[in-house]
Amino acid sequence: MKVAVVPIGNSRGVRLPKAVLEQVGMGDEAELSVEGGRIVLAPTTSPRRGWAQAFSSAAPPLSAEDRDWLDASLAEDGE
Repeated sequence: MKVAVVPIGNSRGVRLPKAVLEQVGMGDEAELSVEGGRIVLAPTTSPRRGWAQAFSSAAPPLSAEDRDWLDASLAEDGE
């Protein structure tokens, strides 16, 4: 597929068809590199996306006793 390279300020850009963007899972950000004389544009990856939500829903809430134990001083008595 041929695309036009158009001026955008002091740079140049191309318009990517929606179907192409959907096919590769492209969001609002991309990785741009030059490999072997070619411009390579790839979707960014976020390997940890959604981890915080997954962990928060997997762990049961702490009891008051657990919180007291976690907040306890590590120093031995008499120090």
